[in-house]
Amino acid sequence: MRVFKFGGASVKNANGVRNLVRVLEHEGTANTFIVVSAMGKMTNAFENVVETYLSNSPKLKNAVNATQAFHQEILDNLFEEDAAIYLEISNLYVELQGFLIQNPVKEYNFVYDQIVCFGELIATKIISAFLKKSNIKNNWVDSRSLIKTDANYRNATVNWKATTFNCKQINLKKLQITQGFIGSDLKGNSTTLGREGSDFTAGILAYCLDAESVTIWKDVDGVLNADPRVFENTVLLNQISYQEAIEMAFYGASVIHPKTIKPLENKRIPLFVRSFDNLKNNGTKVSKGVALIPKTNCFIVKKNQILVSISTNDFSFMVEKNLSFIFNLLDQYQLKVNLIQNSAISFSVCLEDNYLNFMSFYNELKPNFKVRYNQHVSLFTIRHFNAASIEKIENKGTVLLKQTSRETVQLIIEE
Repeated sequence: MRVFKFGGASVKNANGVRNLVRVLEHEGTANTFIVVSAMGKMTNAFENVVETYLSNSPKLKNAVNATQAFHQEILDNLFEEDAAIYLEISNLYVELQGFLIQNPVKEYNFVYDQIVCFGELIATKIISAFLKKSNIKNNWVDSRSLIKTDANYRNATVNWKATTFNCKQINLKKLQITQGFIGSDLKGNSTTLGREGSDFTAGILAYCLDAESVTIWKDVDGVLNADPRVFENTVLLNQISYQEAIEMAFYGASVIHPKTIKPLENKRIPLFVRSFDNLKNNGTKVSKGVALIPKTNCFIVKKNQILVSISTNDFSFMVEKNLSFIFNLLDQYQLKVNLIQNSAISFSVCLEDNYLNFMSFYNELKPNFKVRYNQHVSLFTIRHFNAASIEKIENKGTVLLKQTSRETVQLIIEE
C-alpha cells in the first residue's frame, strides 16, 4: 500500500480539491491511504479562535464565522446546495460551539488541541464527499481513533503499540482518507503532534501498515537545496539519504517534518516529495543510499530566533552546575534550542519561543546571571559548505555567532 499526504497549500481552495482528484486519477487509488491537512491557512484561523476564546474577546464569534465562511465558499464551489456534506460540516461546527460553551478547562495547550483539530476534520469531510461525487469510492477515518498518544497537548508522543493495533484493523481494499496532525489520548481528548505534524502522521501510518512508500505532494518540484522564497537559483535534489534528510530536518528544512523520517528508515520505506502540479516530475526520493544527488550546498534558514548570552555575576566559570540549571529552565519553559556555544565564562544559546515563555525564562535567570539577548535574528545553516557559500550568508547582515563542524556551518545573522 501507499500513503499520500496533501498539505494545506494543495487543498487551499475548490480548485485545489479538484486537483487532488486529478492526482489520484493519474496515480490510481488502489491500496492507498490519504492524509490531509487543514485547508489553506485554516490552522492559523483556528488558532485565532483559540486566542479569542481564552481572552474572552467579543471577537470570538467573528473568528469562528471567518472559518465557517471560508469552508462555505469551498462547499458552494464544489457541491449542489442540497448535498449531504453541508449538514456534516454544520454538525462539526455545532460540536465546536458546544465545546466553546461547555468546556471548563482554560489551559492553553489543552484548549488548542480541542479546537484546532477541526481544521483537519472539516477538510477531510469535504474532500471525502467530493471524491465520492467524482466516483472515487473512499472511507473517511477519524485519525483520533487510529493514533493514540499521551496527554502532552500540542506535542503529543505516539503510543506505537496501540496505534499499530488500531491501524491493523483497517480494511485497505478501499481508498482511505484521514487527518494529519491529530490523535487522541487515553481519555479520548484530541491531541496534536506539533505544527506541520501531518507529515509525521503519514510516517506513522506507513510504519504501522508496512507501506511500500510515502508521497508528500507539494507546490514545489521536490526537495530543493534552499527555500526559493529566500534564495535564488535553487537546485532540485533528486536523491537524499535518510541520514541526510534527518540532518536537514533537524536544522529546520521545512519540506519534511523532523519526526517523519525515523519510522520510515526503521522499515526502509522510501519517501517521495513530488509536485501536485507537475505529475510527470519524479521529484525527490528519500531512501537508503547516497547522501545527496546532486552534491551541492544546502541552505536552511530559521527566522525569528533569539540569541541569548549568559554569564555568571562574579565572572566565575560556567561549570556543569550552572549549565544544568539553565537547561532545566529551557525545558521547563519549552524553549526550543537550535544552537549552543559556551566558553569559560559565558554560554550562548539560539532558541525559538514557540510558546511565548521567553520573558519568564529571562526573569528567572536574572537574579543569578548576567543575561543579554538579541531578538528577531536569523539562524542560517549550510550543509556541505564551501567558502563561497559562507560568504553569501555573511553578506546578509551582521554575524553575531558562527559555528563550524565537518559538514555544517551555522551563522546567526542580524539582518
